[in-house]
Amino acid sequence: MKISELATMGLKHSRNAVAEALYLKTGLDVTRPITFHGLVNERCNCKCRHCEYWRQKEYIPEMSIEEWQKTLLSIREFTGPFAINFSGGEPFIKKGFIDLLRFCSEHHIHAGVTTNGALLNERNVPAIVAARPFNLNISLDSNSAEIHDYVRGMNGLLDRITRGIALLQEEQSKQGISFPIIIKPTVMSLNFRTLPDIIDWAVGLGVTAVNFQPLGRWTPETYDELWIEEKELPELDRVMGRIIEMKRNGAPVMNSEEVLRLMSASFREEKAPPENLPCRIGLQEFYIRPDGDVKLCFHFPSIGNTCSQSAKEIWTGEKARKIRAATIGCDKLCLLTCLSHKSLVHKVNQAVTILSRQGKKKS
Repeated sequence: MKISELATMGLKHSRNAVAEALYLKTGLDVTRPITFHGLVNERCNCKCRHCEYWRQKEYIPEMSIEEWQKTLLSIREFTGPFAINFSGGEPFIKKGFIDLLRFCSEHHIHAGVTTNGALLNERNVPAIVAARPFNLNISLDSNSAEIHDYVRGMNGLLDRITRGIALLQEEQSKQGISFPIIIKPTVMSLNFRTLPDIIDWAVGLGVTAVNFQPLGRWTPETYDELWIEEKELPELDRVMGRIIEMKRNGAPVMNSEEVLRLMSASFREEKAPPENLPCRIGLQEFYIRPDGDVKLCFHFPSIGNTCSQSAKEIWTGEKARKIRAATIGCDKLCLLTCLSHKSLVHKVNQAVTILSRQGKKKS
């Protein structure tokens, strides 16, 4: 990420902030999406205990790489330059996905990826780096193989990730290409006590930053094994306090202090605090499913499909208008989407964390 890219992001968020205020006060809708996610598949090579995808008997149909390209160009025509984060399932098992990353780079679309890291190997890493992703997020829940490999359902996965990070760094240096490598731990009962250790471990590996996300309740294990229960929450608060202290002392933690403080509230399944309402995700988010269905929020129905509609038609359509109005009334505490919406200040702080860390690595 460069200063010029940060400035462009700031301008787009500033414009949308005005549009959001206008919508909330008058109902006049001149918003445009500013946060984009692409779920390229549900298929995965891991068997994570907190994920349901690998247990499904059938997967929803997947758009082809050509259909994804058409979708991305339609978004750019509507919004101008934008950034999207691809995830799955596991995106790197989709045939042609690295080609899609290269397409994004060639068309000035900032494409990040969230991966389980299993395929960051000698064969794939040179092509991944050459495709110039905007950033690479690696789902990693512990620096202990006993915990991480158990949670992710793949023996030897932590060793693969550690080697993959080294390969990425070697290839970045060889090709003269730099992009952030971010560790994304899911906070759960099995790892929350050692989260500060993950930060130190990640810094030792030379990654760019750490970005924590709380567990969601999707599978039986998230109810009977992985959830942080009430009796453990005071200890979680102490851990979060330690992470806040580390962040203030320069540790590359992307989460805001507010989100870290609300981690216990998320596990209590509390409502969002009044000061964080109304939810604005419906005024910002464009979430694309593998089959092209688009959602404003995964708690609400689809607003259209990119295979048959342009991005502009979807965003401005009647379905989107109705669901956008419904999202405003939602009071869920969604730390998975960073408190239901990320403010401009929060995004700038995240970018500064990344820029500062990249600067230290170069020096």
